Amino acid sequence: MKLTGAQIVMECLLEQEVEVVFGYPGGTILNLYDALYDYRDRIRHILTSHEQGASHAADGYARATGKVGVCFSTSGPGATNLVTGIATAYMDSSPVVLITCNVASNLIGRDSFQEIDITGVTMPITKCNYQVRDIRKLADVIREAFAVAAAGRPAPVLIDIMKDVTTQTTEFTFLPRSEHGSDAHIGRLLKRKAIIINSPEPDAEKIAIAADWIRAAERPMFVVGGGVVSADASACMRRLAALVNAPVASTLLAKGVLSFDDPLSTGLIGMHGTKLSNLAFVEADLVIAIGARFTDRVALNPEKFRDGKRIVQIDIDASEINKNVRVDLGIVSDAKKAIEALLAELGDSFEKKPNWVAPMAPAAQCETIQTETELLKPIEILDAIYSATGDNVIIATDVGQHQMWTAQHFKISRPRQLITSAGFGTMGFGLGAAMGAKVGCPESAVVAITGDGSFRMNLTELSTIEYYDIPVITVIFNNQTLGMVRQWQTLLYRRRYSETTLDRGPDFVKVADAFGIAGKRVTKLPEFRSAFAEALASGKAALIECMIDIDEKVVPMVPGGKHLNDFLID
Repeated sequence: MKLTGAQIVMECLLEQEVEVVFGYPGGTILNLYDALYDYRDRIRHILTSHEQGASHAADGYARATGKVGVCFSTSGPGATNLVTGIATAYMDSSPVVLITCNVASNLIGRDSFQEIDITGVTMPITKCNYQVRDIRKLADVIREAFAVAAAGRPAPVLIDIMKDVTTQTTEFTFLPRSEHGSDAHIGRLLKRKAIIINSPEPDAEKIAIAADWIRAAERPMFVVGGGVVSADASACMRRLAALVNAPVASTLLAKGVLSFDDPLSTGLIGMHGTKLSNLAFVEADLVIAIGARFTDRVALNPEKFRDGKRIVQIDIDASEINKNVRVDLGIVSDAKKAIEALLAELGDSFEKKPNWVAPMAPAAQCETIQTETELLKPIEILDAIYSATGDNVIIATDVGQHQMWTAQHFKISRPRQLITSAGFGTMGFGLGAAMGAKVGCPESAVVAITGDGSFRMNLTELSTIEYYDIPVITVIFNNQTLGMVRQWQTLLYRRRYSETTLDRGPDFVKVADAFGIAGKRVTKLPEFRSAFAEALASGKAALIECMIDIDEKVVPMVPGGKHLNDFLID
């Protein structure tokens, strides 16, 4: 059948079983939105307040569901407003397809109204991107984009379609996902990109070496990263940890691979990691890192990081091996395939290691330093949220002290339960991400935990949440400052508080009311428990502003450039 380019986009979304699109219309993309009108019973569109909010929502949807998130935007400032969201998804390996439209082909290169080379702008922060000038290629480009975004190491992909392509017509044949998703078909589409979609099998000889090193080690340890979650490898990772009886530390994106109450879980590792994770890493004689990148938030001092130990790094992306830390053995592989291969190589007869970390636990206790104040304490807020929701909750955070308090103390029991910006550190991420997570997982309670500095960056998405009746509960940790920056200024800059105080409003409760959302300000724990219970029971969006002390700190903390056991405690 003959269809316009705009109709082909819609049909391809149906091929991909896309249920929801987040976006914002404008001049160059109007033909897509006109076509969408006829598909509104099959494709749900959520109009956000800002394109950045749309990109974060698509990202949050992808992280919570494991599916590809989708976002629409017009050209010019609409497209460039996506950049922060694209970079956020790219740094955390989140699969998002972003579809923009540009000016007509005959206007390209003429500084036309709202013209921008968005493929050039986003080339460094996308796995792949496309500019479509030929309608005959449009369908296969879209199919290819979805395959690229989800396969191998997931990442965002951008498609920029010329406006005239959306009005042209060509023959189109609907190709169900079950057919075009086959390895053979994807291989034909992506001959030139085979490395991008490759999910390599682990090298058998290297797996055998890693297994021998585990057998020989006295103090083996695993460090798991977001690659374990992307590969749906959490269950087999738990089996491997139990077989070896080795401690497991997690990066920020791997929270929930092991439940908070798993005796082998030592918690977060790195700058704000637990003392037990960091001390265990220092003492380990063998570290097997799986799907973890060894960023500067973990390998704070690459020179001291190795410290006489053997390090095995397993990652689907060959470029990550030896990038930040020189390792003794690099295995390029999908995390699940590598873990399953290790399980098979070690075998059921493997003799468990003694629990070498247990004697370290008393020395690794870190009493949380809290200020002498009548105001709310961050940890008691987090405990109250968990008490009210149990495990049936998804937490989305912004970036700052509240993010680290959540990562350290909230009881995360499963993967994809904590959604946060790890690699890019994007303030303003949390509310949009929470919205996307709730749309993708309506059966779960979704709580956006944010700070007063982060929240003001994208608070207009409250209008989206209210209009579409998306019952996200927003919890603001309001200490009237840029808390993490102030903490650094306190500990490292002689209390020179340069431009970090936020004692200038706004009144967040009044802001919530202006958007039609019930808001409350609380200063005591019973007040918070009551307000949160009321919000849960209402089934509606709500906002709770929690007043905390300006000098509350995230501890422990390891300053940049220090070894993992060089803690600042107060």
